[in-house]
Amino acid sequence: MTATRTIPLLDLRAQHEAIRAEILSEVTRLIDSQQFILGEEVAELERRLASYCQTSFAVGCASGTDALVLALMALEIGRGDEVLTVPYTFFATAGAIARVGARPVFVDVDEETCQMDVNQVETVLDRHPRVKAILPVHLFGGCVDMDPLLGLARARNLTVIEDAAQSIGAEYRGRRAGSLGAMGCFSFFPTKNLGGYGDAGMITTSDAELAERLRALRVHGSNRRYYHDWVGINSRLDTLQAAVLLVKLGHLDAWTEGRQRNAAFYRKLLGGAGLPVRFQLVPEFVTRHVANQFIIRVPRRDELKAALSVAGIGAEIYYPLPLHLQKCFAYLGYQPGDFPASENLARESLALPVYPELADEHLEAVCRAILQFLQA
Repeated sequence: MTATRTIPLLDLRAQHEAIRAEILSEVTRLIDSQQFILGEEVAELERRLASYCQTSFAVGCASGTDALVLALMALEIGRGDEVLTVPYTFFATAGAIARVGARPVFVDVDEETCQMDVNQVETVLDRHPRVKAILPVHLFGGCVDMDPLLGLARARNLTVIEDAAQSIGAEYRGRRAGSLGAMGCFSFFPTKNLGGYGDAGMITTSDAELAERLRALRVHGSNRRYYHDWVGINSRLDTLQAAVLLVKLGHLDAWTEGRQRNAAFYRKLLGGAGLPVRFQLVPEFVTRHVANQFIIRVPRRDELKAALSVAGIGAEIYYPLPLHLQKCFAYLGYQPGDFPASENLARESLALPVYPELADEHLEAVCRAILQFLQA
């Protein structure tokens, strides 16, 4: 019989309790105002997040998935176009490409960093002349090696859209995720480092023309009510979510420090045991990793997850089946073995609790359970 989880993978209640009074005050004020659609809180959040992400503009939308869709729509990417991305990521990355009518083209990740293997990109581009944009994913709180990728993109007149859904505040050579490409796409799903009380998303850019188009596309392609320059979608950021996120943004850096502390704790306790535990490599160009997830790689991963569950410890598999092997993408023609690094990570990776409210005793309990399993 499975034990009650005493250490969940993520404890949102613990976070909420610490900021409950602030949140309720803002939510109550907003409800009393009855300004629910694109209210002043949305504009303020856009200003503050643009500054936080080191960009000139930020445009709120209804979800991280919509952020990706809107970014592709803003570039007029659609039928006949291809977009290069990775198969080891959440479904929304490639799903957004397919949703606008374009074709996902995959390049494998680097097995040690879990990020797009930039060394393979040029070869893939040579085989796919219809690629119009590159969509790197800053996975698990890190960053892709962006300078060589941006150089390739410039040489081939391609646009780079960053999927930074898991990496708000992460830095590549001192520059923030979301400021490196033409646009950056963020998710504020409740489990993210900066999470709302429901779905929400944001697109960052320093291109004024793109920002104007994004603002129109999120309201049916309209800059003036009832006048439509583009066929857009309905994807406004709820003012209620903006109010919540404004409160949370003030705590984000402290929460990030807590996640970084916990990740370092795991590396210290598990790394010196001489057992088959591998960690996601954080290369020198990632000058700030925000530990959205803490990923280990172990043999007998599924057995370890089951053992942790019996011990009352939450863990999760990100991601059990790479996108190139998903049934809905069978039409792309990829086969098992085409992207070995992604497939290896899908077999061996496991996410451990890393949220900032964890106490040292909780981290020690997680490590103890892992070591007991591996030593058995």
